[in-house]
Amino acid sequence: MIDLTSRSSDSEIMDDFSKSGEVIQQTLIELDKINTLLGGNQVSKYGLKKLLSQAEGTKFHIADLGCGGGDVMMYLTEWARQNGYELSFSGIDANPAIIEYARQNSDAFENIKYYDLNIFSPEFKKLEFDVVHCSLFVHHFTSDELAGLLRQFMEQSKVGIVINDLHRHHISYYFTKWVIRALSKSEMVRYDSVLSVARSFKRKEIISILDRAGITRYSLQWKWAFRWQLVIFK
Repeated sequence: MIDLTSRSSDSEIMDDFSKSGEVIQQTLIELDKINTLLGGNQVSKYGLKKLLSQAEGTKFHIADLGCGGGDVMMYLTEWARQNGYELSFSGIDANPAIIEYARQNSDAFENIKYYDLNIFSPEFKKLEFDVVHCSLFVHHFTSDELAGLLRQFMEQSKVGIVINDLHRHHISYYFTKWVIRALSKSEMVRYDSVLSVARSFKRKEIISILDRAGITRYSLQWKWAFRWQLVIFK
């Protein structure tokens, strides 16, 4: 049995921002299907609902970091329209090929704009938003990096942060290894999906990172299927 005592430090294929071509499209299509089937989108939706219920107004500008194909932003747009919110999104990813696919994928959504930016770049650090949203994104960083990034996101956001990421657990690991990999046609999904679980978090690790970032106002809840919903309030 694999040792999941601590977070893996191995790199995923998706961490290579030069990746392009058919593997990107197939990966993003499959990630959307997995997110939909396993309830991942709902973790983001209810986290955003929890955060916005504490804010004034109905119009909000949201940054979706590591935006992938833009599917979560489209999902949240439809939810917002049905619940009295007017949301605009900035989809941000460091891979130009992902940004190009996302633009085509969500072409009908005028409220979504895309930016090819690295979140460590000076250009990104100058930007401000109402909300910073991260779905299956923060596990790509070390705990040290995350403590600094959370402080940075708090400075960039006016309302708060919503994080939707994985719970490192043996059940999740072996389900991903044997089921998701067996169904996938994408080399990137087959490799990265298992490693994503190994790089993800136990509750005490998230709390430790929040403490190091000086963050005290938050809600951390476990959600199916093996997800963490972290809502940070300004």
